[in-house]
Amino acid sequence: MAAAVAAAAASSEAPAATATAKPEAGDEDSRDVRVLQSLRGKICEAKNLLPYLGPNKMRDCFCTVNLDQEEVYRTQVVEKSLSPFFSEEFYFEIPRTFQYLSFYVYDKNVLQRDLRIGKVAIKKEDLCNHSGIETWFSLQPVDSNSEVQGKVHLELKLNELITDNGTVCQQLVVHIKACHGLPLINGQSCDPYATVSLVGPSRNDQKKTKVKKKTSNPQFNEIFYFEVTRSSSYTRKSQFQVEEEDIEKLEIRIDLWNNGNLVQDVFLGEIKVPVNVLRNDSSHQAWYLLQPKDNGNKPSKTDDLGSLRLNICYTEDCVLPSEYYGPLKTLLLKSPDIQPISASAAYILGEICRDKNDAVLPLVRLLLHHDKLVPFATAVAELDLKDTQEANTIFRGNSLATRCLDEMMKIVGGHYLKVTLKPILDEICESSKSCEIDPIKLKEGDNVENNKENLRYYVDKVFSTIIESSMSCPTVMCDIFYSLRQMATQRFPNDPHVQYSAVSSFVFLRFFAVAVVSPHTFHLRPHHPDAQTVRTLTLISKTIQTLGSWGSLSKSKSSFKETFMCEFFKMFQEERYIRAVKKFLDEISSTETKESSGTSEPVHLKEGEMYKRAQGRTRIGKKNFKKRWFCLTSRELTYHRQPGKDAIYTIPVKNILAVEKLEESSFNKKNMFQVIHTEKPLYVQANNCVEANEWIDVLRRVSRCNQNRLSFYHPSVYLNGNWLCCQEASENTLGCKPSTAGVPADIRIDIDEDRETERIYSLFTLSMLKLQKMEEACGTIAVYQGPQKEPDDYSNFVIEDSVTTFKTIQQIKSIIEKLSEPHEKYRKKRSSSAKYGSKENPIVGKAS
Repeated sequence: MAAAVAAAAASSEAPAATATAKPEAGDEDSRDVRVLQSLRGKICEAKNLLPYLGPNKMRDCFCTVNLDQEEVYRTQVVEKSLSPFFSEEFYFEIPRTFQYLSFYVYDKNVLQRDLRIGKVAIKKEDLCNHSGIETWFSLQPVDSNSEVQGKVHLELKLNELITDNGTVCQQLVVHIKACHGLPLINGQSCDPYATVSLVGPSRNDQKKTKVKKKTSNPQFNEIFYFEVTRSSSYTRKSQFQVEEEDIEKLEIRIDLWNNGNLVQDVFLGEIKVPVNVLRNDSSHQAWYLLQPKDNGNKPSKTDDLGSLRLNICYTEDCVLPSEYYGPLKTLLLKSPDIQPISASAAYILGEICRDKNDAVLPLVRLLLHHDKLVPFATAVAELDLKDTQEANTIFRGNSLATRCLDEMMKIVGGHYLKVTLKPILDEICESSKSCEIDPIKLKEGDNVENNKENLRYYVDKVFSTIIESSMSCPTVMCDIFYSLRQMATQRFPNDPHVQYSAVSSFVFLRFFAVAVVSPHTFHLRPHHPDAQTVRTLTLISKTIQTLGSWGSLSKSKSSFKETFMCEFFKMFQEERYIRAVKKFLDEISSTETKESSGTSEPVHLKEGEMYKRAQGRTRIGKKNFKKRWFCLTSRELTYHRQPGKDAIYTIPVKNILAVEKLEESSFNKKNMFQVIHTEKPLYVQANNCVEANEWIDVLRRVSRCNQNRLSFYHPSVYLNGNWLCCQEASENTLGCKPSTAGVPADIRIDIDEDRETERIYSLFTLSMLKLQKMEEACGTIAVYQGPQKEPDDYSNFVIEDSVTTFKTIQQIKSIIEKLSEPHEKYRKKRSSSAKYGSKENPIVGKAS
């Protein structure tokens, strides 16, 4: 069947996308390949959590996301529930290696430490089994002996010794060299030490290293000696070997501990290495992953602690040098010009991916980077409109078009939200005004009329702020809204309201209303609001999205299901609100060039709490670390004692010369970076590796175009008269390491197009079976002049032009096949270079 359409496709012009020259497969230098990890997911809900004993069985719960033992994300607290509904999405780049991705469910405790109810721990190599699939996981018990991370560098040797009486025995030499990646204890580097034991049926000889202070990467370099063959058991036959009966029974056990000083030492992990690894060799050296310890406790039943519903998508991309991506990039960027749009490579990607969201993020970023998003989004939206039968359902589904526009608004609309909503959201979150108007949820002593007035005040203020913000709306959003409005009018010429509902369904329902109810998700607030504030924001969001919906405003009744909301909304059913919405939608869907009223205002980029090293000296002469509130705009980096207080210190962005990571050995602290500027360097410690990576990234981007940027820097600090990294004595000496290079880019849309193209390549590779089915469907349509009537895989595809679609699929397959060659070469090179037992590929040690 495919032969017929292949012949038709062959008669057209040869694919231009494959003409771009690229290096021969295998020529890439593995040093130029970037391995990038990212995690996207959703913490949905928990159920059947273990209740308290006693009359008050409910818990105040929250959930955390951890890379091994390092917390990188935390949900809001859900009060008084054993089945908390979180519904929180997260996305971040993973800047380091890890063994487990873990989710902990906590019970919030005001006076004591929060109680860990249970956990879900997934090995990194098993994440692919759960990718994009919403799954219920049983919570497992949390035992301090099972919470481990890190690795140990160990060397074993066998020496032959002659005893004082002239007999020969053998001696096991255990050299514990170092550890790497031990966990933080209470947010700080630990004080680790190791016990080294030779364990057998009738012996347990134990020795101990010195304690290393404040480090997660201790260098022990200590050697211990054990006699492994008793002199009485020596025979000629085993002169240079340990006897077989001994070799199978003895093992070396390394236990890592954090020195607790005045409290109990904390177990950090263990490894067990059988002595028989020396059976064929007198020396053995390797890195081992630390393992948990089963100290005899029987595990709880899997259903005792409850369950957690998660949706996880972990990706690891090997990004090759830019020249490899030319053909695929060219084919994708041609998509807006392909007629019909359903035959384009970008649309086909959305068709064959199991989850359209996987395709949307890299597609939108790549097309946006090359100014191709507006025509592509317009074309796929037009395809959506063909299937829309009623004007009041316009753009209400989760199609490729609506998801592309959602993602576009998140990327380009960040600054717009900050200059528009942040001031009023700060006021709402920092005040304690009650706005509850549901009679069932009112607390004792609440005055519903006062609450209603509070809520009306906030709704009016948020609404006014939005409708007066049209001049700040990004041009890309305005251009797409203009196209949507024109297409909707053509599709439903007899409906006077559809031109507005087509735009309001995005800007109010999917943009402003979502940002109001989840300000932390859009970086409008640094933390999750408390429960009362969340409720206030929810009520405001509901009212705002209804106010913005022209379809609702044109009816005599609102669309609220709750009676109390219907009553409240009557306050806003006035002609002036309708006129204000119409005027705002007219302005943001206009093609007239705008001069943004916010151009002279600094762009608020990031804020949060971190630790900074004091610039001055303390009374005892040593520098210390203090908790400060950092705020970055497009003009300056400041830190404050508390949010909202005056800045203690300000660094103009134009004065930043470099932003680099700081070696942990500098202060024995993890997750540190330095902001090098015209005065003394600012040394900062973030709360976790993800946060540190995000700060470094945004600081580098905002300062990329600065003059006098440093080409070299010191990765460590200047202490006691010399640089710790290069031992140079002069504090003003040139740096000893090249600075991280970067190409100047627009701070708002700074996109790594190679990384996005690599992600698209990976998605095509994973979806190759579906792509082949789509290719077969094109052949079926060409032969039978229409889709098969029986329900099958073919009916799930949108194929308007089988010949053009077939041609595009052929191009995709050819490009993916050629691009797979350097990937395979790199994978083989990496697997052969990372020897099992090396630091990059440590041995999974024997567990208890």
